[in-house]
Amino acid sequence: MSMITLEKIVSFAKRRGFIGPSSEMYGGFESSYDYGFLGAELKNNIKKSWWKSMVQIRENIVGLDSAILMSPKIWQASGHLTAGFADPLVECKKCHHRFRKDHLKENKCPDCGGELTPEKKFNLMLKTFLGPVEDEAAITYLRAETCQGIYMNYEFMKDTMRLKIPFGIAQIGKAFRNEITPRYFIFKTREFEQMEMQYFVSPDDKEKDKWFEFWKKERMNWYLNLGIKKENLRFKEHEKDELAHYAKKAVDIEYKFPWGWGEIEGIHDRGDWDLFNHAKHSGRDLSYFDEAIKKKFIPHIIETSGGVERALLAFLIDAYQEVKGGRTKTTESVKEMEVVLKLHKDLAPIKVAVLPLVKNKKELVKKARQVYDLIKPHFMSQYDEAGAIGRRYRRQDEIGTPLTITIDFDSIKQDDLTIRDRDSMRQERVKIEKLVDYLCSLLK
Repeated sequence: MSMITLEKIVSFAKRRGFIGPSSEMYGGFESSYDYGFLGAELKNNIKKSWWKSMVQIRENIVGLDSAILMSPKIWQASGHLTAGFADPLVECKKCHHRFRKDHLKENKCPDCGGELTPEKKFNLMLKTFLGPVEDEAAITYLRAETCQGIYMNYEFMKDTMRLKIPFGIAQIGKAFRNEITPRYFIFKTREFEQMEMQYFVSPDDKEKDKWFEFWKKERMNWYLNLGIKKENLRFKEHEKDELAHYAKKAVDIEYKFPWGWGEIEGIHDRGDWDLFNHAKHSGRDLSYFDEAIKKKFIPHIIETSGGVERALLAFLIDAYQEVKGGRTKTTESVKEMEVVLKLHKDLAPIKVAVLPLVKNKKELVKKARQVYDLIKPHFMSQYDEAGAIGRRYRRQDEIGTPLTITIDFDSIKQDDLTIRDRDSMRQERVKIEKLVDYLCSLLK
């Protein structure tokens, strides 16, 4: 197997309709990407899986969808408009390219070798204006993280859903950061989606430590259970000098990308910093009265914060495999390298593909269409009759389809069909009348 490079993944993602550059007909737009049908499905499946694992199966976690545009007072209270949410920026005096100072190994421009300006702080908030007049009074910001929307709705959710500590509020949504150096394809962009859960707990240190370790394990298992290889994941604990201003403790889940280890999710002990500061700036009492111990306190927060795009990139790279031709038994495939995308069934964009053995036999096409109509209300499916059957198998393997159905001449006589498994390539005959139940047993 040849080495998997980021360039290879970028090329594959565009060629097979997963991800392409945004605004391409106008020359593209830096660090912005559009998700084609397969990419959008993969992205949605990641979010569905996260939501199920964090909200659906848990009694004490509820979901939220908060606004992207919020009062600028929120960002003042949260510290995002201070130097604490800023990167060290330097500029080359010769070519005028800008860089993050902490990403440079030498004190000169990596592009032209020119002299760099002194470091200055660059705030990452993306500013915009509300209303027809662009003045100071109209300034607001695109949210830099989804968790602030959760804190704004802490009381609303606690009261309306009758939540008792410990409880969580989960949200998936867009966030925006004016990154100086976006890089590594979709790994670091200015527009991205977060999957965040804020878990409100007692300030007792033992309780906090218990839940911190619980969520650390739960979040790692989520990636492992969706098929990422164990050797490609690790925990990385932040040293004291690496901690964000709000964090008491932080651990990253890192994935081994082609360029090295990179964070895909963080688990943070945020203490009471967020609710305390919002209470202070808003004048609202955000304390919680615990009936069990007859005590009032500001809840502390254990946060899990993952990136949708980073998770997608990790899943895509981990599932991508190049194998020598021969899987499809066609003359051309024996000579070529074949790509198999071994995505977990829950993440695969297309769950089942329906292929008539040949397309020039009306009875086969008619039967295949009937089967496709039968299963598409239950699973995201695809019908494909273009080209030789071997090439169609290859196309489905390449986009990660777990199961492929072939309608052959025996299907006309026996009212059955062949189901092929992507990974084992095992084939099994199944009666059409039992097909939906059989697929459900494999895919749900």
